[in-house]
Amino acid sequence: MSSHGQQKYQVRLDHGVAGAARIAPGAHVVVVVDVLDGHGTLSRDETVRVVAALPEVASGADVLVVTGASAAAEVARHVVDRQTREGDRALVAIVAAGAVEADGFRPAVEDQLAAGAVVDALAAVGIDFSSPEAAVACAAAGALARASSHLLTASASATELVATDRGDVVDAARASSSSVAVVAVVREGSREEFIPSA
Repeated sequence: MSSHGQQKYQVRLDHGVAGAARIAPGAHVVVVVDVLDGHGTLSRDETVRVVAALPEVASGADVLVVTGASAAAEVARHVVDRQTREGDRALVAIVAAGAVEADGFRPAVEDQLAAGAVVDALAAVGIDFSSPEAAVACAAAGALARASSHLLTASASATELVATDRGDVVDAARASSSSVAVVAVVREGSREEFIPSA
């Protein structure tokens, strides 16, 4: 067991594909949070496919993809439903997707904040045995909630998209932050159904 795997916690959080591999073992639900699609060298769909295919992700795990903080309550409902089916606590691995760049991996602030909102929504339904990494993301999401729209549009990811004439992606993400972001079930239990992102 990796000392970085957070395995003793019910709610875990890490970044990118490597982080997913660290925290996925034993998880019943893996949540991939990718707010802005198309920055870095992997698309959202590619990132989710890679994470879902990791050998560390159990064949019976549910894999979800989340595109914004406004989807957090829906994720919490899904986890509660899974917990009911398990008849025991459901273990949750939350992956802030970040970006793979030519010079390596870069965490993305918009993914970190949306992932923190998921941790907060889980805590609100009583799923609150969170790792320190998840707790810090949750605290940041709560403290910065009123600035989330500005932080999204000012982020390095948004700057990259605007500079490459894909500001429409940023505009769509900003608009969804005040409505309902997407939660797609990529895999439910052992049934695999890849759903491309909206």
